[in-house]
Amino acid sequence: MEATLKRYVWLYNRQLPQSALGNKTPLQAIKERCRTNPQLFIKHPCCLAGYDKQEAEMQIKEIEAEGLIRSYNVIISKEELSVKLDAKIREVQPDVSLKGFRPGKVPASHIRKMFGQSIMKDIVGDVMNESSQKVINDNRIRPAAQPKIALRVSGEEVTRGEVDLEYRLKVEMIPEFEPVAPDTLKLTRLKSEVKDEDVAERLEMWAREQKVYKKKAKTAKAEEEDAVLINFIGRIDGKQFDGGSVEEHELVLGSGSFIPGFEDQLIGKKAGEKLDVIVTFPDNYDSRALAGKKAVFETEILEVRGARSAEIDDGLAGKLGMESLEELSGTIREQLGSKYEIQSRMKLKRAILDDLDSKHTFDLPPGMVEQEFDAIWQDVQAEKEQGLLDEEDAAKSDEKLEADYRKIAERRVRLGLVLAEIGQKADVQVSSDELQSAVINEARRYPGQETQVIEFYQKNPQAAAQLRAPIYEEKVVDLIIEKADITDKNVSKEKLFEEDLVI
Repeated sequence: MEATLKRYVWLYNRQLPQSALGNKTPLQAIKERCRTNPQLFIKHPCCLAGYDKQEAEMQIKEIEAEGLIRSYNVIISKEELSVKLDAKIREVQPDVSLKGFRPGKVPASHIRKMFGQSIMKDIVGDVMNESSQKVINDNRIRPAAQPKIALRVSGEEVTRGEVDLEYRLKVEMIPEFEPVAPDTLKLTRLKSEVKDEDVAERLEMWAREQKVYKKKAKTAKAEEEDAVLINFIGRIDGKQFDGGSVEEHELVLGSGSFIPGFEDQLIGKKAGEKLDVIVTFPDNYDSRALAGKKAVFETEILEVRGARSAEIDDGLAGKLGMESLEELSGTIREQLGSKYEIQSRMKLKRAILDDLDSKHTFDLPPGMVEQEFDAIWQDVQAEKEQGLLDEEDAAKSDEKLEADYRKIAERRVRLGLVLAEIGQKADVQVSSDELQSAVINEARRYPGQETQVIEFYQKNPQAAAQLRAPIYEEKVVDLIIEKADITDKNVSKEKLFEEDLVI
């Protein structure tokens, strides 16, 4: 009986025209009354009857469900939009001030006539955003990218209230999968100890960089990498020019610190020799007065000096800002130890990613793969144009090169989704302080523009998200390292720094 009565009420209100109401159903009549006299209603009739609420709500129809793609056709009635327009007009009415009316007393009908279409444009935008989010939420979709919305009707006709709002919503989903538990992973961490010979090798390198030059015999001829002590006077068209004359200047041959061709003409000369060095200033020389001009330098070689490495002692440490050779050696050991630890973590992270990649197989969102591939391919093409591709890639056809880098894009997307899922299950978070620190570090890369860079990230959440992503990734990797079963293995530094071939 209850069901029968409810059905009758539904039919009476919606389906049975009444002659007393001009052959309209009760609901149609009361809606029309609301549109013509909105001031008489607190709420629109659509919201008053539970059975009529379905009519006011949007109509949703799934039209595509293939792989990770979902498409929906969404319709919101013009009546519902009109209700929202009336509500918005009532909301702004107290603040409206127009010539000929007292402030706040402009009739709703006049506001609708003057500004209705403009207000409706905002309402349509809000409704599309809200309704598309409702579709996503109701269907428990995790979007892989910004959903695509395409109007199916004229936007002008919608804002004029002539037709229902109808649009197509297309969403690319994040796949559903169960990530491997970090505590089930078994990994090997490569490590290398800093040996005495490693420290000695670094000391020798720094000693070579701190070269000292000792006077050679008078009969010794200057060779490349020797230093010569010279006096010279420069002239253009027989006249001396500013900055062209120097006495007792030490010039390292082959250093390229002088005008091209100057140093070459001193090779093979001996102390006591005099010669004219003839050169032409480059066209792009800093001084415009000298650029492109031919000059003659009257040159005297005072000494030829041979290069040798600095002595590895407290004197070398002093040149490098240390108190003693012992302190210098300790600093080198710490620096190398830190370098080895960073490389060890990089190797372990690579092993983690390889293991995760091998343990997960699921469909990938096509748009995410394409976006990742486009970013990679753009860099590859730039390197190709500049002739910077390695020999292996340079020998490949474009088809082979594209196929290889597409696989890399797929791997990156797969691993990104796996790490995100592991992090979500473990409630990994990037704190505001961590993000702020990343923004500050990024700003420091642009001296003098730090404030503008910080403001840019504050105003652009998407840009800030790009800084957040690597922080989040490293925190998830830290989580895996903490949970996984890891065995340390000592290897040589050559093995530790061996280059990985696959990205």
